Amino acid sequence: MPPLPPTPLNPLTPDPNVLHPMPDQPRVVLLRPLITSPLIEAGEFSYYDDPDDATAFETRNVLYHYGPEKLVIGKFCALGEGVRFIMNGANHRMDGASTFPFPIMGGPWSEHFDLISGLPGRGDTVIGHDVWFGYRTMVMPGVRIGHGAIIASGSVVVDDVPDYGIVGGNPAKLIRHRYDPKDVARLLELAWWDWPLEHITTHVRTIMSGSVDALEAAAP
Repeated sequence: MPPLPPTPLNPLTPDPNVLHPMPDQPRVVLLRPLITSPLIEAGEFSYYDDPDDATAFETRNVLYHYGPEKLVIGKFCALGEGVRFIMNGANHRMDGASTFPFPIMGGPWSEHFDLISGLPGRGDTVIGHDVWFGYRTMVMPGVRIGHGAIIASGSVVVDDVPDYGIVGGNPAKLIRHRYDPKDVARLLELAWWDWPLEHITTHVRTIMSGSVDALEAAAP
């Protein structure tokens, strides 16, 4: 997902570029204006909620991010307290007698750094739009989570999650689909998250509580 230019400020719509959308609740931060790493992308209005230090998201919630794989988070995602993304840098060798990463200890062991560089990975971790992450969920490297998915609290996501799927557990398993396949296809075609912000503002109630038919009727 290529980075998008900032949305111009409109007094009739919320500002997607402000760090704290709720000024009296510093525990809530919008990720897009917070992130500085070129290896992390976040869409408009995706937020993280943490009473401890939400602004430390890049270092406390994205772990072992030594590159070059990216973490891509779509628009309108809700990340509950303690969500963690484990990146490919956490990998250890498993083809020998020991999994210990000797070369990172320095000294003469560092001469063997080739043993831990270039370990196989699963690629970028990609989160779709409108995904809800419950309290203290964990996402393993290279996972792809579809649009509209829900990740139950405490889940450890090790495999891809389908669009509008609900998963839970350790390892996370599909609990159910939020819509039947036909309606999922309609929702993906409507892609309300790409509507102009003014149009989203006009139809917030339909987006939050309306049927697929009502959403289709509201499409620009």
